[in-house]
Amino acid sequence: MPEYLVVAGLALIMALTLVLPFSVKKVEEELEIFLFIMGVIAVTISGLWSGHLVLEAMKEPLPITAAVLGLGFVFRAVRPRLKGWLNWLVFKTGLTGAIFLMVLFLGLASSLITAIIASLLLAEIFTVLRLRRDFEVKAVVYACFAIGLGAALTPLGEPLSTIVVSKLKGPPHYADFFYLLRLLGAWIIPGVLLCSWLAARGAGEASLGKDTLQNEVFETPRVIVMRAVKIYFFVMALIFLGAGLAPLAERFIARTPTWALYWINMVSAILDNATLAAAEIVPSMTRSQIDFLLMGLLVSGGMLIPGNIPNIVSAAKLGIKSSEWAKVAVPFGLVLMTAYFVLMMIFVK
Repeated sequence: MPEYLVVAGLALIMALTLVLPFSVKKVEEELEIFLFIMGVIAVTISGLWSGHLVLEAMKEPLPITAAVLGLGFVFRAVRPRLKGWLNWLVFKTGLTGAIFLMVLFLGLASSLITAIIASLLLAEIFTVLRLRRDFEVKAVVYACFAIGLGAALTPLGEPLSTIVVSKLKGPPHYADFFYLLRLLGAWIIPGVLLCSWLAARGAGEASLGKDTLQNEVFETPRVIVMRAVKIYFFVMALIFLGAGLAPLAERFIARTPTWALYWINMVSAILDNATLAAAEIVPSMTRSQIDFLLMGLLVSGGMLIPGNIPNIVSAAKLGIKSSEWAKVAVPFGLVLMTAYFVLMMIFVK
């Protein structure tokens, strides 16, 4: 196939992948199937089918799938004891201290227990606390920023980190389990601390009220298994998509200035950041390009509900409206984006 047709076909695939999940409800509901189809078409257009690619697509999703499955059953078993643990922590540290410690734990632990499990725990915590709704919405939004940042520290945390490590495990980056922790830890950990402090700020004045966030759904084993299956096929689809779109990324994105990559990825506020990472990350990128690209995705992903997994899970579980989320998250996200950009322009070479 002529090169210009390959580029045009891949550009169309990328456009459909970015637009349809946000604009067509059926695509949003069946996102795993849609991405799988787009990935297969992209690999076919690129002519990159191989046994190695198929094996990689079958193998790479296994760790995060196993984590989601196993921890889902652990969470189901310990859920009845959660209220007692929370009451003990509040008694020992006060409400403000308890919320800070819980959000900090979920933010950092999400890299190991997965962003999904951390978000489910977050929903349970605020159901038990039963504070004023306006405070709880703010606290949940800041907590989801913390989880979205922290989950990127290992390939177990979320599909974005799984995809990035998978795509960069060869030369010249040789990404291993701790690659993202080494690459982004100095940026992410202070961000998690800041979000934890903001989530806890004002807790002392958040009196008990009837209008609180609620999550009374008890998950069945079938729900837990189906969630793990969906994660497996979601990651598999992203591996195919990333491999198929690699020629397009090599041609255009790898040549984009680092500052432009950062701000372009603000579209992560409305589009899944793992999908964007699969389309954009290529091994030929420099370390500074990867830094800017990923931090742009991670920070802006918290600004609107569709941006990343913690937002989607928490908003759905607790009934937080898009307007409520945006009122808190957009101003904070813009400030955080600007602060990171200034600091990275100074220190990232």
